[in-house]
Amino acid sequence: MSGHFPGKIRIVAGFRKGHRLKVPGRGVRPTSEKVREAIFDVLGSVVGLSVLDLFAGTGALGLEALSRGAVRSVFVEMDPQVAGVLRENVFALGFDDKCEILAVGYHDGVKILLQRQEEFDLLFLDPPYRMLSEVERTLSPHLPALLSPGGLVVVESDRSFRPTMGGTPVFDRVYGSTRVTMIRLGRSSL
Repeated sequence: MSGHFPGKIRIVAGFRKGHRLKVPGRGVRPTSEKVREAIFDVLGSVVGLSVLDLFAGTGALGLEALSRGAVRSVFVEMDPQVAGVLRENVFALGFDDKCEILAVGYHDGVKILLQRQEEFDLLFLDPPYRMLSEVERTLSPHLPALLSPGGLVVVESDRSFRPTMGGTPVFDRVYGSTRVTMIRLGRSSL
């Protein structure tokens, strides 16, 4: 994540609606409330889903999913201080029994999850924009093993980047300077 994000952000909907999240002041670019609301409007119900939030930062995407009924969220965040703030957000929301935080880089996080043969219904991918091409190239081959059948990848990127992650984009829209692309790797439709 890059840049400073002024102020605090809050959970948009669900049973923790309105709860404010702490935002580390350095190197974090949380997904805005407007963009999160748009993402979840398109996703519809996330009740019962398992979520992976790579490049988690504040955890806003994974925590929003939990507030809306997801059953579990795994967060991967390599910056120890940012992971500490994420841990504070998880506990403040009372989600500690539904979350796991892997304080490692995304390569190591993916390796751990693949070794454990974990699968997720929903993967949020919001890397620093300068890393988008590298992340797509290195992560795409592993996505089929990380996602359940019909799993969906939600990529937040710079408006000029058009990710495919080796799958079929089923949604692609620009919100200001941010592009949101949803990619289906297996069967089923949005």
